[in-house]
Amino acid sequence: TEEEVAVPVPSYDRDRLRAEGVGEHNNAVKYLNQDYEALKQACIESGALFRDPQFPAGPTALGFKELGPHSSKTRGVEWKRPSELVDDPQFIVGGATRTDICQGALGDCWLLAAIGSLTLNEELLHRVVPHGQSFQEDYAGIFHFQIWQFGEWVDVVVDDLLPTKDGELLFVHSAECTEFWSALLEKAYAKLNGCYESLSGGSTTEGFEDFTGGVAEMYDLKRAPRNMGHIIRKALERGSLLGCSIDITSAFDMEAVTFKKLVKGHAYSVTAFKDVNYRGQQEQLVRIRNPWGQVEWTGAWSDGSPEWDNIDPSDREELQLKMEDGEFWMSFRDFMREFSRLEICNLTPDALTKDELSRWHTQVFEGTWRRGSTAGGCRNNPATFWINPQFKIKLLEEDDDPGDDEVACSFLVALMQKHRRRERRVGGDMHTIGFAVYEVTPTPVLQNVHLKKDFFLRNQSRARSETFINLREVSNQIRLPPGEYIVVPSTFEPHKEADFILRVFTEKQSDTAEQYLALITNLSFWPQEEITEDDIEDGFKNMFQQLAGEDMEISVFELKTILNRVIARHKDLKTDGFSLDSCRNMVNLMDKDGSARLGLVEFQILWNKIRSWLTIFRQYDLDKSGTMSSYEMRMALESAGKSGEDGAGLRVEESCRSPIPSRWRTVEPAYIVSFEPICHEMRPMSKLGSLQPILACCWHPQSPGYTQGCPSHPHLTCEVPPWQSRVNELTFIWQWAIAPGRASLTPTKAGLSALPWVGCRPFPVRP
Repeated sequence: TEEEVAVPVPSYDRDRLRAEGVGEHNNAVKYLNQDYEALKQACIESGALFRDPQFPAGPTALGFKELGPHSSKTRGVEWKRPSELVDDPQFIVGGATRTDICQGALGDCWLLAAIGSLTLNEELLHRVVPHGQSFQEDYAGIFHFQIWQFGEWVDVVVDDLLPTKDGELLFVHSAECTEFWSALLEKAYAKLNGCYESLSGGSTTEGFEDFTGGVAEMYDLKRAPRNMGHIIRKALERGSLLGCSIDITSAFDMEAVTFKKLVKGHAYSVTAFKDVNYRGQQEQLVRIRNPWGQVEWTGAWSDGSPEWDNIDPSDREELQLKMEDGEFWMSFRDFMREFSRLEICNLTPDALTKDELSRWHTQVFEGTWRRGSTAGGCRNNPATFWINPQFKIKLLEEDDDPGDDEVACSFLVALMQKHRRRERRVGGDMHTIGFAVYEVTPTPVLQNVHLKKDFFLRNQSRARSETFINLREVSNQIRLPPGEYIVVPSTFEPHKEADFILRVFTEKQSDTAEQYLALITNLSFWPQEEITEDDIEDGFKNMFQQLAGEDMEISVFELKTILNRVIARHKDLKTDGFSLDSCRNMVNLMDKDGSARLGLVEFQILWNKIRSWLTIFRQYDLDKSGTMSSYEMRMALESAGKSGEDGAGLRVEESCRSPIPSRWRTVEPAYIVSFEPICHEMRPMSKLGSLQPILACCWHPQSPGYTQGCPSHPHLTCEVPPWQSRVNELTFIWQWAIAPGRASLTPTKAGLSALPWVGCRPFPVRP
């Protein structure tokens, strides 16, 4: 078949598609643009079995280190189709069950425990494993599965070439040797994460969430709530997925077997919770499954233990005892004593700690931690914590709970880092992440304004994640009074880069927004500097005459010489001087008559601006190093746009902050820039100073488009399609302020490249 080309979907297109329902489980996104039905039909028509060009059967699909091309574990591996392994391969035999999942030579017990729990809910299972797949009818060597990934469902296509060794499947396999659905699902998950080895080691909650789209909670069983048994029972009744594990205290404990045959650091599924009458008393039992398919608990209530002889035979038959199938029962008391952690994936999500079922309202945000821009680390780093992304939650109504006199709103915050397993191939892994929640007093000035360092130095958090941990997701249920709050997600250490999603679930309707979600600039306070030759001092005129020569104008080359002579006198500044490019930009900025040179008045205005910029540079060079870190640069740029009274200024969208420091960085990790790049970046602010109206760009995904125009010229408007919304936030400013002569508002590559503060950022542009 023809090779598919992977094309990433721009974020503004993704927002529009989500608004149209794309990404829901009944309308999944085609992963890597591979259309299962089209590919299958092409194979049937050509008579060829499908081979996946996006995940070719070979060494790179296996791994990079322990499963790398030269590893002893991969020596002799052959990729075979099920028809080459058995005479009559089946996709599913007798329905999907827990015994269909037996672990192979890969440390992905966490994933297999999640798959095992998934088989308990047929509706959920067939959302992930679609009906109508077979090795007989219309077989073409192609299968597909639907997996939730970071806020949307994706449809993942795989071929059925599976890694084998000595004629046996290398990884997951079914106890029924002719059944292959679980092996193919594992392959689809490996494709999503880059290779099989990327699946080694993890938390069961990852698999739970990726098979349900739910949100997980984790309980430390050594500090569990008193009603833990009730929580487990209600969770299982409502179809939630549960997993448990025993913590390891050292590397030697990893998969070490205890005296009673429990495996440390190993993921188990919790599959049932039952009450039985034992010697005249009620005994609570928990059913556990080991994905290995063997190695079972040998304590009380294990297979063949004497406790079973003292219960009613009908109860014993109902509990379906079967020897050495990897599944076993144990008392709830032993469960609490032997296991360390319990993970519950709430499917809807619903408040499982309450008797009544209540629907939650969900908001999903995407964000980024970028070194030098938005990666400030946790609260232990007060100098940089404030630069982390910030999200506002406005809790409007208290909970409806007649039995609770406290006026409070319940909400759940879940922070998930994206695509970290893919980074393992290049040495990356899960970051240690968490979040804090701060209360804010609503004021017009603080409306969607990114809070600064002083705020966090003066205020304590009202809630926070229980711990910072190197899991894909951390989550907490929180109760706070109605009001406005800021959620600050962060890595534990500063300068750690990753993308993330933040999900907020509230019992009642609430308002949520990212701080500085859009570029909104009030330019009316930037006064025009109106001067004439009569306003210029004689001393400055004499100096200009000496510098400019007979033509009384300064060229780009002359400006470069002048500025570098002046800047050389400032020994406290570490700089290589002004480049020709920067000087050319300054001349273009100030040149009003199109001569490509600066006259007396133009040079006076530029000179005043440079002096102002130098003052700002020195003010925000906090360590007096003569250079400016990216954090200092960020404050300097915002200061350059502030007014003296209302505190408004140039609000730079989060996605536009990162390119500015990275464009000029010279030192890792706190990028260092000198005075000349600061002038380069402040230059567009001065150009914008000639524009008086308030420019505001915003777009709601629910609307098919929005009208955009200049308030002082209402007859100049343009209907803008949704796909342009993000691009236009910058293009609009450029078209009105920097290139006012242009009549069209349609973004072009040439137009976007002219944006002075985003020249380093590639924007996707449609024709």
